[in-house]
Amino acid sequence: MGAAMLAPVCATPAEELTTSAIMPLKDATAEKGDGWVFYSYFTGDTVGTEQSLTGLAVIQPGKEIHPPHVHPEEEYLMVTQGNGVWTVNGKDTPASTGDMLYASPWESHGIKNTGDIPLKFVVMKWHSKGKPLPEQP
Repeated sequence: MGAAMLAPVCATPAEELTTSAIMPLKDATAEKGDGWVFYSYFTGDTVGTEQSLTGLAVIQPGKEIHPPHVHPEEEYLMVTQGNGVWTVNGKDTPASTGDMLYASPWESHGIKNTGDIPLKFVVMKWHSKGKPLPEQP
């Protein structure tokens, strides 16, 4: 997702925009890794966003999807089940059901499951139309 997200801003024809819909979990695209699965629901452009990504991550105890990382898009993560540790700019903080993280562009962030049940979190990441992606510091 990283370098591809640096593409120039361009208009998207209305017929290619994401429209109102309900997507059951069974219809989401699943990507599996070592101890985790990520379900992508809605991706692409909306009326006000480009390169949007919405999804659900399920991480088994002791695992993480990837180490803390950075990207130019804004992102929200909300824990819906389980416990873990957020890492934001090198600082670890407990993560529990109901907690939410906002990650600013280019700020290092990640989460690891430190509990004994699967950790689930919802992801919403996007770039606002008409605003250039911030350059990496």
